[in-house]
Amino acid sequence: MRLYLDSARYIDTKSPIDLSISLKNGLENVRAWYVEPPKMEPVRANGWVGSIHEGGSVNFRDISFNPHGHMTHTECLGHITDEVFSVNAVVRDFFSLAQVVSLSPREIVAADGKIDHVIFPDHFDEIIWHADIESLIIRTLPNTNEKLHMNYSDSNPPYLDVRCIEKINALGIRHLLIDQPSVDRELDGGALAFHHAFWNVPDLPNHERTITELIFVPDSVDDGLYMLELQLAPFENDAAPSRPVVYEIHY
Repeated sequence: MRLYLDSARYIDTKSPIDLSISLKNGLENVRAWYVEPPKMEPVRANGWVGSIHEGGSVNFRDISFNPHGHMTHTECLGHITDEVFSVNAVVRDFFSLAQVVSLSPREIVAADGKIDHVIFPDHFDEIIWHADIESLIIRTLPNTNEKLHMNYSDSNPPYLDVRCIEKINALGIRHLLIDQPSVDRELDGGALAFHHAFWNVPDLPNHERTITELIFVPDSVDDGLYMLELQLAPFENDAAPSRPVVYEIHY
């Protein structure tokens, strides 16, 4: 079905492009932050088992996971504030114009001697920006299918230099999406500098912005302008499992 954005532009709602990484049972699931693999186990109680394979009448499984460490998730400023604000209350408008950009993090030697891969402000300088975008989707290069099942723990993944916030603010970005486990360095002493700058915590906390991490942007998706539908599971938590979906814009 065609959904018209204005008199000249439309999207085909039957052609979504899913940017999420789904939750799987076991070691093949993506992981970060030193969490164990997620678990999906049949309920067992009073001699009854929630597994048809084991003789039960239905499949009825408990699922144990962490949204930050096990899957594509969207978070709000409650991730870094004393009060745990709910992302479910923040995202009420699910559609926005989004720009996909592919960036190659630059290699540097950090103060602790580790090799970091960092996105700096000048990465944004050569991009031709579309007007009126509210969402920014960052695909880091190289882009491999390993991102779908990688254990990022203790791998020092790529991250954003905090000074990139000036460009993001100038663009008016409300929703930032990236294919890494965090916008900040894995081991930063708890500073989370980019998180704080993005949400302006503690000076003037911004309750309208979200960060979505652990997405996957297939190579078949060109850089450029899309309509983003940011679907969230209705969790009353600082972060929730999410499914960002983009649609090509036709003229």
